[in-house]
Amino acid sequence: MKKFKFIDLFSGIGGFHQAMEQLGGTCVFASDIDKYAIETYKENYNIDSDINVRDVKVEDIPKHDVLCGGFPCQAFSKAGKRKGFEDETKGTLFFEIERILAYHKTKYIVLENVRNLVSHDHGNTWKTIYSHLKELGYRLTPEPLILSPHQLGVPQLRERVVILGIYDPDHCDDDLRISFKDLENLKNKDQNSIYDILEKNEVDEKYNITEREKYVLSAWDSFYKGINEKVLGFPVWFDYFKKKPDEDMADWKKEFIKKNNKLYKDNKEFIDSWAKQYNNLKDFTPTQRKFEWQAGDSIESLWDGLIQIRPSGVRVKKPTCFPALVALVQIPIIGKYKRRLTVREAARLQSFPDSFIPNPNDQQAYKQFGNAVNVNVIKTAAEALFNYEG
Repeated sequence: MKKFKFIDLFSGIGGFHQAMEQLGGTCVFASDIDKYAIETYKENYNIDSDINVRDVKVEDIPKHDVLCGGFPCQAFSKAGKRKGFEDETKGTLFFEIERILAYHKTKYIVLENVRNLVSHDHGNTWKTIYSHLKELGYRLTPEPLILSPHQLGVPQLRERVVILGIYDPDHCDDDLRISFKDLENLKNKDQNSIYDILEKNEVDEKYNITEREKYVLSAWDSFYKGINEKVLGFPVWFDYFKKKPDEDMADWKKEFIKKNNKLYKDNKEFIDSWAKQYNNLKDFTPTQRKFEWQAGDSIESLWDGLIQIRPSGVRVKKPTCFPALVALVQIPIIGKYKRRLTVREAARLQSFPDSFIPNPNDQQAYKQFGNAVNVNVIKTAAEALFNYEG
């Protein structure tokens, strides 16, 4: 398709908008209910997306060639099975997509959802979506497609389901034969590097970790360097070095505690001296007293890794791929630079161009990129759909 019109449902900050515009599309309608996302959308595209799709009359939506949407995934009605087919999706946002497609018979659909959609409600969610779109006259892939930015050379591990469809009621029983097998070779996340998206220049000091965080992380760096074991396949729990598991504990927890007991026994002299140096971690929070090394033997220091301070403890990973950006604000720390990921770098992880203007509130900006679709993932999927000749 050379030039086309698209609508952007549940539009957020416009990940679909970016992808479609790069492919020659013009947005004729956008809809969202989050006031901060609406602000960011207006700032970047000069379009007011402050429209609740539930309130829109289908005839008021302009004609369009492509319907885009990263719709929230709710369980469909069990009661619907008894009340008839068209009742199954009532009350869900997928029903709003159906309503628009039934009226406009839009040529192409590009939908995105979490990886869990495949197994959601024991597979019934996907089956319902699939059968409803077929009923409307759409050709679809027999299974949802799964894509992650790391397969496209963007260092973020974020598998998402993409649903592609073509309106072709005479052939809607013929499957779309679209797959991304040629991307299989990039499934190995170790072929990526977090440094590809990092700022080359100095960043604002607000992103620097605190002296307190530096102290805690240095303690665990010293611990890792001092113990004999370099590949740790279990979480290190300081409070259980000398404590035996309780009888009523879950088996998995007992197992972890036994491994911590052994780790202490095998490194007793070093650990005792290390613990004394850090006052037996008395001024560490419960979270800071736990440590997860998930970098194998690929790096020799915590400061060479990617660090997250999570409720489950201080976690260190290889500097190959960021974990999926999520709306929860646990911003990863780049060990080498002793700072957190910047807002601009978060934008790059979602393949937004550097010309994109993030929300001025950092917390909102991180949340919005966490909620966004990855632009390159959507662009790759949509290109395959628009060029389909099967």
